[in-house]
Amino acid sequence: MSDDTVHRSIETVWRIESPKVIAALTRKVGDVGLAEDLAQEALLAALEQWPRDGVPQNPGGWLTAVAKRKAIDLWRREGRFAEREGEITRDLEGQQEQEAESIDARLDDPVGDDLLGLIFMSCHPVLAVEARVALTLRLLGGLATPEIARAFLVPEPTLAQRIVRAKRTLSEARVPFEVPRGEALHERLPSVLEVIYLIFNEGYAATAGDDLTRPGLCDEAMRLGRVLVGLMPGESEVHGLIALMELQASRLQARVSPSGAPVLLLDQDRSRWDFLLVRRGLAALDEAVRLGAPLGPYTLQAAIAACHARARTAGETDWAQIAALYDALAQVSPSPVVELNQAVAIGMAFGPAAGLEAVDRLMEEKVLQTYHLLPAVRGDLLAKLGRTEEARTEFARAASLTSNVQERKLLLERAAHA
Repeated sequence: MSDDTVHRSIETVWRIESPKVIAALTRKVGDVGLAEDLAQEALLAALEQWPRDGVPQNPGGWLTAVAKRKAIDLWRREGRFAEREGEITRDLEGQQEQEAESIDARLDDPVGDDLLGLIFMSCHPVLAVEARVALTLRLLGGLATPEIARAFLVPEPTLAQRIVRAKRTLSEARVPFEVPRGEALHERLPSVLEVIYLIFNEGYAATAGDDLTRPGLCDEAMRLGRVLVGLMPGESEVHGLIALMELQASRLQARVSPSGAPVLLLDQDRSRWDFLLVRRGLAALDEAVRLGAPLGPYTLQAAIAACHARARTAGETDWAQIAALYDALAQVSPSPVVELNQAVAIGMAFGPAAGLEAVDRLMEEKVLQTYHLLPAVRGDLLAKLGRTEEARTEFARAASLTSNVQERKLLLERAAHA
């Protein structure tokens, strides 16, 4: 096997196994920053040894065992080995490399809780939302700092500092490595779901830059969502989130023209939708509903996405049902953005005048003053009512508020042709 092939194999193994390795180490050492450093040292050892000796049969177990030995070396250098000896040598004493598979077998029992612990630690509310997103992608997505910086159009040094500060904050705040239980679990779960959906949304509709979408971020968010579904199969909102992401992701290819321009939902070629993702999303939505809990915000949004997915043509869309679902969503998770989306559905179901009336009630909302979709929606409704000059003004204003190049082009075109 060539060195290039081995290095590609190591990269794949790291992307898959690093969350488990870091989670197992964090449980042992109690510090996510130290755990990541130890895992990185194990990765360096793999890059040195595997091209020579071959990829071991159980690479995850190999990486974990090497990282734990490096933890012992560190504690010995710092004179702290005695206080940790009983805790860690149970895993390592007398083990040889060929026993890595048995080590991994012992790790399989707590790996669910370990991964959950890492997810809840990375998404802890003590961190700013931007820090939670960066740390989650780094520790659970296996992405390198330059990859995350490119994805969010942040300078690499800025992103690196954000991650360093996040790990320091967790350490200084003594955030425990644990899975919350009972009521505490339900209090913290929304933060975890929010971070995963923020990652997905940045991929689905990039806030800035030259590209409308970043499918790689959508893929990472869906992968994290599927991990969470496997670890928390009894939580309906976890199924609701993966349903929402898969149903929205099914439209990714159709959302962008060959030139990179946005294609509005009603104009999309539905034959280009990914119907495997549609089926998976609808099945996840069914499971969320089957669990019997009150419908939460992600399940309700998935139900809205399902209305679009089930319509064979744009004209068959049940807009009255969508408007009703947005009304339910506004009760569960009130937000001016939800009300704006509801206004769109009202306009489609009951006519542009009704939609414009709903939009105009939102004109004084502070959080929407710099939100480009408010004037974009208003411009669309005005154009349908034949009020072209007002529509042009609204489309131009919307274009001035977006940082995404492709969205700006589309809005300026609509202003020119209103």
